[in-house]
Amino acid sequence: MEYRKLGRTGVEVSSICLGCMNFGGKTDLETSCRMIDAAIAHGVNFLDTANVYSRGESEKVTGEALKRNGKRDEIVLATKVHGRMKDGEHQPNRYGNNRRMIIEECHNSLRRLQTDYIDLYQIHRPQRDVPIDETLRALDDLVRQGKVRYLGSSTFAAWQCVESLWVSKELGLNRFVCEQPPYHLLDRRIERELIPMAQTYGYALIPWSPLASGFLTGKYQRNAAPPADARIAKQEHRQGMLENAAAFDIVEGLGKLAEAKGCTVSQLSLAWCRTQPGVTAPIIGPRTPEQLADNLACLDVTLTDADRQAIDALSTPGDAAAPYYQADFGPHTHRSLG
Repeated sequence: MEYRKLGRTGVEVSSICLGCMNFGGKTDLETSCRMIDAAIAHGVNFLDTANVYSRGESEKVTGEALKRNGKRDEIVLATKVHGRMKDGEHQPNRYGNNRRMIIEECHNSLRRLQTDYIDLYQIHRPQRDVPIDETLRALDDLVRQGKVRYLGSSTFAAWQCVESLWVSKELGLNRFVCEQPPYHLLDRRIERELIPMAQTYGYALIPWSPLASGFLTGKYQRNAAPPADARIAKQEHRQGMLENAAAFDIVEGLGKLAEAKGCTVSQLSLAWCRTQPGVTAPIIGPRTPEQLADNLACLDVTLTDADRQAIDALSTPGDAAAPYYQADFGPHTHRSLG
């Protein structure tokens, strides 16, 4: 396993991050514990979850797994805040980036994770109608209290990251050290501005959904009904990918390259993402032990210059064959997770 600095910090994280979104939801407790143990045995020391995943169940399962294996002190544990934690139109303060939500949900996350501190606490989405200084002041208080060690963001545009850095400097607050963007071979828009920003200002980049919700595994076939358990088929805002000829062209081309290298399409896609300039650690999100084993095998895939040129011929650098998120990493339209 290769370890890399988490941005400008002295902390080193594995070049693959285990995403725990499915744990406590599609993946039961016992299976989740086995998968976390297997990832740690493989050298993974970086786990990522969020309060909103299965409304706290992912954090509970992740915390229980670390309690059972006694590995908490060896793990860089990341979670996120922003998503709606209670239903109802009369719950206006139950999501977002305001001080009340951040402080309360941090305490809830600590309890669910069965830990005294969170290594990396991230704002899950930007929110235009909450001043960034309110968000940063609340996060800074948590760092000074010892409840949080480092701060990060998720799906922020480059300008929003730079704005946060400016506010942190002006007010003497702890700054974001990493950003978690969507990034994969069907959507490479962050190469335009976000990656150069991260390299300039010492941000770690931990891409989410590097397999595009499973589209880059090759399990979706052109002009065919998706598998019954297919994630994209249940995500209304991404169902257009199933009719996107350009996306299928890329996957079919990757299939030929993967076959020639003796690996799977998912392993090739993860190996590409993991070794892209500026990337610290893509977040894998396996649902089963078999998926975890397949994902971790990407560490054994070596890409040559010729491989990268062939991949770039299929997937245009800086472009998006299938835009994966509402934001275009320019002016951002807020979209709540709730």
